[in-house]
Formats: sequence, C-alpha cells, structure tokens
Amino acid sequence: MTTAWTAAYSPDDGGLDDRVPFLARLETDDRAALLGLGRELAFTARMVLIHQHEPSAHVLFLVYGWTKVTASAANGYEALLALRGPGDIVGESAALTGRPRSATVTALEPVRALAVEHERFRDFLGRSPAVAFALLGLTADRTRAADRRRLEFASMSVRERFAVLLLDLARTHGRRTADGIELSVPLSKQELAGSVGASREMVQRLLKELRAKQAVTTGRRTLLIHRPDILRRIAASAPAPGIPTPPGPTEP
Repeated sequence: MTTAWTAAYSPDDGGLDDRVPFLARLETDDRAALLGLGRELAFTARMVLIHQHEPSAHVLFLVYGWTKVTASAANGYEALLALRGPGDIVGESAALTGRPRSATVTALEPVRALAVEHERFRDFLGRSPAVAFALLGLTADRTRAADRRRLEFASMSVRERFAVLLLDLARTHGRRTADGIELSVPLSKQELAGSVGASREMVQRLLKELRAKQAVTTGRRTLLIHRPDILRRIAASAPAPGIPTPPGPTEP
C-alpha cells in the first residue's frame, strides 16, 4: 500500500535505515489497529507538540507535516536532533521508560498527528510482537545513525559539518526549482547551528561565505542551494572519521 510515509522514502536513495518511518515498517493490519487506538490532533506551524522535561501521557504518530526535535542544555544552547515527518513516531522513549520528555518536538508547518495514551500503547506492544520488534528495530537504527554521525562529525571542522548538513537536507528535504534546490523545511540559523554544534554567529559567517561564492541564497527561514558542487568540495575535504564525541540527548 502506498501512503504519504511509504512514498516519501526510497531505499535506493542512499538514506540511512533510520529514515524509514515507523508506520512504514508495519504490516497493514498492525498499522490500522495501532492507529485505531488514537485520537487526532492538529497543530499549526511553530506550535509545540511535546515539551522537554514535562511528564508524558501519550505517544504521537505523525500523519501529515514535518516537525523538528530539539533539546536545550542548562546554559540555554539548543541543539537540533532530528526532523520527523509523516509516518514517524515521537514520544515513545518517555512512554516506555516513564521518564520526563527528553526533547521538544515543534511543528515546522501544519501538522496532523494521532495521540495514543501510554497504557494503550504499551498494552498493544505486549499483544503485538511484530510491532514491538519494529519499534526495537527503529530504535536500533536511530542509535546507529546517531553514532555514525558523531563519528563522522568528530573528524570535521564546523565548515565541513555545515556543508554535509546542507547536502543532507537538500537530498532529504530539497525541492528542485529553476534556480536550484530549495530546502522545504523552514529552519532558522540557530537551528542550523544547533545541528552542527556551532554558534549562530559561525553559521552566519559560513552562509556569508557561501553567498559570496554564489553557492546559496538565503532569506528568513529559507535557503536555496545553487551550487551543490561547491558544498560537495567542502565536505570532501574532511579527513577520515576519528574518535566519536560523547553521546548527546536522545529523542523524547
């Protein structure tokens, strides 16, 4: 069955397994039964779906629209952990452990989601080994992808990490236009900075450099890539991966 979440992913695009949405991993009957437990919620752009540190009562299954997953440190620094869209599950970690939310999930555009209460979700997993194994597989894939990213980024300069990030966003969230590749998710400079472990000022300098080379043009939460070849040259200058950095926060 082709859906918004299965059509959005192609195993031939070179993407990591963690990009296969949770709902796309389930058999049709299991998916229908699981979603039948939920109630639909609607969120407007920039609305928070899940708040970091708050107690949790439900998991969310994203049906339409994209979200960002962020975590804030004690000093106020905010890191972008992931982008989650149609077919993805968010809030499952808190549901399974009973701990407070470990991250914030915010709508980047209008979002529709189904909320399933913790007790009903855990009950369903206990009665559905195939769904439980699919969730375990998703968790393993996300952990492996995060470890690989930390390993790669440990050996790169901020400039190289930023080029890799833009290329990755172009591939997964890029929209081809007559002028280049437009990123279809609205991310601020601070959110881009948090994704590569840099300051907002550093990202501003890097974007200025790329604009001077006519590689990109930028606007308020918009970015158009004209010369991906320049980004690829910057990314290719990174040395072989070194020792990984310490693990960061996980998703809520």
